[in-house]
Amino acid sequence: MTKPERPQATDAQQLERELAAEQQHVDRVHAQLEVATASAKQVEAEGRNKFLTDRGDWMREEDGTALFERDAFAFQAAKRLAVLDAEHEGLVFGRLDLRDLERRYIGRIGVRDDDYEPLVIDWRAPAAEPFYRATANNPMDVVRRRVLRCRNERVIGIEDDLLDDSVETDLPIIGEGALMAALSRARGHQMKDIVATIQAQQDEAIRAPYQGITVIAGGPGTGKTVVALHRAAYLLYSHRKRLEKGGVLVVGPSPVFMNYIERVLPSLGEDSVTLKSIGQVASDVLRVTADRTDAALAATTKGSLRMLPLLKRLVVDPLVEHDEALQLRVTVKGEVLTLKAAKLRQMRSELLSNHRNNRSREIAEQAVVNALWSRFPADEHDLDREQFDDLVTSQASFQMTMNAWWPMLSATRVLARCADEALLDRLAADLFDQRERAALAASYSPSTDDEGTWSVADVALLDELVSIIGPAPRQDEQDEPLFLEGIEQVSEIVTTADILRDEREETLDDEPHNTFAHVLVDEAQDITPMQWRMLRRRGPQASWTLVGDPAQSSWQVPQETDQVMRELIGSAPHRTFRLDKNYRSPAEVFDLAAKVITPVFPDADLPHAVRSTGMEPRLAVAERGELMDAIGAEVATLADQVAGTIGIIVPPSLMGTVRRNASGQPQIVANLERCVVVTPLESKGLEYDGVLVVSPDDIVEETPGRERVLYVALTRPTQRLTVLDVDGKPGAWRKVL
Repeated sequence: MTKPERPQATDAQQLERELAAEQQHVDRVHAQLEVATASAKQVEAEGRNKFLTDRGDWMREEDGTALFERDAFAFQAAKRLAVLDAEHEGLVFGRLDLRDLERRYIGRIGVRDDDYEPLVIDWRAPAAEPFYRATANNPMDVVRRRVLRCRNERVIGIEDDLLDDSVETDLPIIGEGALMAALSRARGHQMKDIVATIQAQQDEAIRAPYQGITVIAGGPGTGKTVVALHRAAYLLYSHRKRLEKGGVLVVGPSPVFMNYIERVLPSLGEDSVTLKSIGQVASDVLRVTADRTDAALAATTKGSLRMLPLLKRLVVDPLVEHDEALQLRVTVKGEVLTLKAAKLRQMRSELLSNHRNNRSREIAEQAVVNALWSRFPADEHDLDREQFDDLVTSQASFQMTMNAWWPMLSATRVLARCADEALLDRLAADLFDQRERAALAASYSPSTDDEGTWSVADVALLDELVSIIGPAPRQDEQDEPLFLEGIEQVSEIVTTADILRDEREETLDDEPHNTFAHVLVDEAQDITPMQWRMLRRRGPQASWTLVGDPAQSSWQVPQETDQVMRELIGSAPHRTFRLDKNYRSPAEVFDLAAKVITPVFPDADLPHAVRSTGMEPRLAVAERGELMDAIGAEVATLADQVAGTIGIIVPPSLMGTVRRNASGQPQIVANLERCVVVTPLESKGLEYDGVLVVSPDDIVEETPGRERVLYVALTRPTQRLTVLDVDGKPGAWRKVL
């Protein structure tokens, strides 16, 4: 008798069964995570209570050791809690089914059961590498790769890839592939990690050795930024002792960009990273941050290495007016001793060639006293050298002249002198032409500065000045008592590090800059030579990850950049990874953008767009006087076409107008949470489901990089692109189409 065949499950039934099976494992992982969290909290509480004492008047040596142990105990527990308490939506996101029937689950952090068997393998561990590297041509013993899509702790979707069809298996294959499914989803206002959909080419760059310099190159939409951030997380996992101690610095082009990426590393279980926009890098030595950008000519001038000799001349050039009349005159035992202005200028120049202004006042004073001593007829007076020095330095005329001749300088005070065009004509005529000098002076004019004192380009110049003149000496700090009154009423007592703090004397050679073990620079093609000098001070012994695309550069003097980069790389090992697939832009959008960049940059790295929407970009025209109505109408159309974010990219000259009048447009107000108004430079590294690019001709004229920056704006959308010309006719940029 023939055995009846078992009815085949429908696709819906099979999906439901697979979702239930995966949910069972995810529930087990989260239950184990709760156990681990409770354990870490208990350890932290024990560490907090350990070695507590009501003694507040004295401390024995062994008590100091106990406090140190307590602090270390609590610190480690707190670190573990921070990892366990982090936002872990999609904690488990992958599964590998291997030829030998082994099953591996891949997730954001590693989780083990009570027997120390892995329930989830950290995505950065070597055992997880096949999840990203395996392909149909090289399956690496993987039969099926599965991506789990979760919302909070619920499994809501599955996407499978069958990698080895030579193995007989009854494993079901569900979905159309994780990558394409992820690309079609709506974007939010912050970048998401791609830990579940990293491609083999991207994984190779992520897991590259940390030594030396790693360059991640590729055109728009290839995932350079998110790959670099995953690389930072991978390096921290693989070289935690070195990198956590030395620190990791991530530098991006703007505060808008930093806000966009700030959740990626914490979502991967890493928060021991410093994120700064390029205008914030020098905040360790300056009370200055900036997000304002200069006009094109001023920005190019400030970024040039030609600024370096100008800054040095500004430091040497006296601040006092009528410097030619400045002279020193003191009287010692009836002898009038004089140093005239020319001699003082010569001495100042010679001293500053070897010493930093703010750290060498005593050296300068001693040099002046030495010069006076050489003119004093000591053999005619009963006066030794020590007495002579005391008589000179105690005179009011000496101190007043020293204050005028060798003042304490601030970087901001020195740089602000560039507002004086006559001074620039005197100090920089051989460095910059008249147009450049005029643009430089105008950029510091209060009448042209409506958004803050300093620009992004100024931050690097101010940092350079701190390096030249030295930071101002710290004011003497009051001694803190070793024992604190009322400590018995405080639940969180002072740490051992606070009590036994090592107060080192500041030396003349101390550098004020924070330094890091690894530096990641995104949009590296935009970093000016002066900004590279600023970054090098933060990583003199660092390994580097540089992310960029020359075709998107806003810096237009590559020769100077090449010089700085040669100095940065030196003899260090370096490697380049090129990403050649555009996952962001639909083919229709990227084809238009490619026509814009190719005439001005024939060597542009044009990646292959992996998908198409079937919708060509919309090219629209509006009268400038009806700009806001036109923008409102185009936003309404985009809002109907896409489900996620809408980027409105406008030239700097229109930014104020658009932002001020946006509230008067019902279509914009209705979609306010989805809309973002940015300049082309602010849009670097960002992406939106729909993009409206306003007045491309103005973008070209007003921004450094010209067509290259327009290329950036045109490659931001993931779904739909609209371009709006604003002078009632098609713009000049369209001649390439």
